[in-house]
Amino acid sequence: MVLTPEFALLLLLLIPLAAAVLIPLAGKAPNIREAITFVAGFALLGVVIYLCREVASGGRPELYLGRFAGAFEVKFVLEPLGATFAAIASSLWIVNSVFTLGYMRGNNEKNQTRFFMFVAIAIASAMGIAASGNLITLFIFYEALTISTFPLVSHKGDAKARKGLTIYALILMGTSLALLLPAIIGTQVIAGTTDFQLGGVFPPGTSLLATSILLFLFAFGIAKAALMPVHPWLPNAMVAPTPVSALLHAVAVVKAGVFTMLKVVVFTFGPSLAADTPASTTLSWVAAISIVLASVIALRQDNLKARLAYSTVSQLSYITLGAMLATPLAILGGGLQIVMHAWGKITLFMCAGAIYTISHRTKISQLDGLGRTMPWVFGAFLVGAVSIIGIPPAGGSWPKFFLMAGALDSGKGILIAALIASSILNIIYLVPIAVRGFMKPPADIAADAIIAEEQKKHLWVIVPPVFTALGSVILFFFAGDMVDFLTPILGGLS
Repeated sequence: MVLTPEFALLLLLLIPLAAAVLIPLAGKAPNIREAITFVAGFALLGVVIYLCREVASGGRPELYLGRFAGAFEVKFVLEPLGATFAAIASSLWIVNSVFTLGYMRGNNEKNQTRFFMFVAIAIASAMGIAASGNLITLFIFYEALTISTFPLVSHKGDAKARKGLTIYALILMGTSLALLLPAIIGTQVIAGTTDFQLGGVFPPGTSLLATSILLFLFAFGIAKAALMPVHPWLPNAMVAPTPVSALLHAVAVVKAGVFTMLKVVVFTFGPSLAADTPASTTLSWVAAISIVLASVIALRQDNLKARLAYSTVSQLSYITLGAMLATPLAILGGGLQIVMHAWGKITLFMCAGAIYTISHRTKISQLDGLGRTMPWVFGAFLVGAVSIIGIPPAGGSWPKFFLMAGALDSGKGILIAALIASSILNIIYLVPIAVRGFMKPPADIAADAIIAEEQKKHLWVIVPPVFTALGSVILFFFAGDMVDFLTPILGGLS
């Protein structure tokens, strides 16, 4: 069979869903079970690469999936922003699967088959979000992603896991039903369509009050973007195993949120209308406050995963800020941040998971001298931190440059202060973790000697963060190509 763009779009769903069906069948043969995950991962990545090439050449693959309630279509249309999200999710699924294998086996976690199965379903949902041709399709897969991650968040099954899941579910489902769905309905009523269109769908003369209300509903209804005050689900989800944290914070859930935020601004409102809508100014300030406040909260966390979680809340708000500034440079900065943050933050979370698997330490105050014993892990952590901070030659430096330029273009240059403050705070709460590991004397030399031997058994949790740390540096040199790929979403704006 000849692969066509339309069939490739269908494969975005079929490949991970097929893996989700086959994984339980191989549950009693772990090596075969994991092989299914990797085969599916590489097959999906191959399809995404094919589709990215099609999009880069100017194609916009479409696939009609069906109609319901008379007027509502479920369809896929892939454009550069969606292709970028699909590329992130498919490539990091493979890396996260390698890490998951080492983590789950290294910690003798229960229900590993169920875990891998729901990860595959979550990836299928993320692919559906990436390729959505309208708000209805996006909403369906957005909710599917939320539901598919319930068993992952509550994986440990204890009281903390149940509490974390309750907060996770209430916020994500509650905001979707109370805010996001009404925003979609309002868009249909005012614009007569929920399709994504270059330049937006609202007719000329649409009331700015109406668009302001809708923009507020979208901004807080898309709670996966973790804009304050709808962010608590994210740190509470840290009760899950670290591979889930990596999946949530880099591969699927939060990236689905900020992708949706950027997609709605660019393809539903259009950058020009979004910039003129009064709500965008207010939401720009909300994003700026979230950037700084979440960083301040991160400073106070001794638990490593909790510190990284609040760091994520801050970093996601960069993308919301770019969307609300709605200038070409700010939008491109938001798109670049989706990519660069994914690679930098998954590095940090996998390092945290490696530290736990090998040393069973979870608090930053317990890491004195551990970098001398685990130099590859702490070295990878330092590189990931440099990318999150935004220091060249790490990829995370480019989004901040574009966002700062976008703030100046929008006449809101004062918001640059939030980005600068965030970078300073990032240095304060991330770099000392690596410094503590490398520079301070070990608290327990005998214990560290045991850890040094133990890590030889756990290469599967060490290699992935080293790989993504290297990727965070390599991406710095390809930022221009990514900008060229994303530029068509601006629809001729300059």
